[in-house]
Amino acid sequence: MVKTLAKRLYIFSLFLFLYAPIIVLALYSFNSARSRGTWDGFTLKWYIELFQDRQIMTSLYYSLIIAVISSIVATFIGTLAAFGIHPMKTLPRAAVMNLTYLPVLNPDIVTGISFMLLFIFFHLRLGFMTLLLSHITFNIPYVILSVLPRIKQLDKSLYEAALDLGATPSFAFRRVILPEIMPGVISGLLLAFTLSLDDFVISFFTTGSGVSNLSITIYSMARRGINPKINALSTLMFVSVLSLLIIINVIMSRQQSNRLKEEDQSEKNHAKSVDRHDHHPDPHQRVPQHTQEHA
Repeated sequence: MVKTLAKRLYIFSLFLFLYAPIIVLALYSFNSARSRGTWDGFTLKWYIELFQDRQIMTSLYYSLIIAVISSIVATFIGTLAAFGIHPMKTLPRAAVMNLTYLPVLNPDIVTGISFMLLFIFFHLRLGFMTLLLSHITFNIPYVILSVLPRIKQLDKSLYEAALDLGATPSFAFRRVILPEIMPGVISGLLLAFTLSLDDFVISFFTTGSGVSNLSITIYSMARRGINPKINALSTLMFVSVLSLLIIINVIMSRQQSNRLKEEDQSEKNHAKSVDRHDHHPDPHQRVPQHTQEHA
């Protein structure tokens, strides 16, 4: 009893430590005072001013466009790369995986400066395209690391059985392989979207004049002093990502439960057919030879 209570208290303290700053930020986004030290009453004016701020809305537009495009492209490339890495031999696969871990472990400031120098070397003007290319590139390793464990858990016999039953390779991939690895693909997509939406350091070095995401805009606003609109914007971003995560989890859990129900139903139908065949043998079945001799 005491051990269970201690575990629950530890988990509660851990989540409280993680989410207390977000809760405080969300509460003060409804504070009518600009100061965070006093509470002067409930208001929605900071949310109204947020949507009337042209600079923030432009940054939100660029952030969402870059996050959506980069996460989709990175998920596509990363999933194909994971399928290419999986069948490799031990030594080449270890070398490729070390190269995959390197961008993840590399400091963001080193990655950002490297991208900037690379774009300057190729005479690319810093702006929307360079920002998008950098986000796609640093998201790919995270997608590979999310999809590859699901591929390792695949049962090869399922794909081979689908081909033996007459399915084309593309149809077997869509209906057999893809549903099995979909949780890894979705988690990689969400991780890439969140990282792209949240990135500041790499975006700071790879963007140009006239193009900035929310992280850069919030940084420039914070240098002039804490603006309550930042609290409102951060709250909306947190709620949006949390809602998206909940929706994806609900959809995936429903699909998983429906798949399990279909498998159980098919097993029951197969068992019924076997029992029916056992209890009602074929009347035209040949009588054994020893039975005829005995008769």
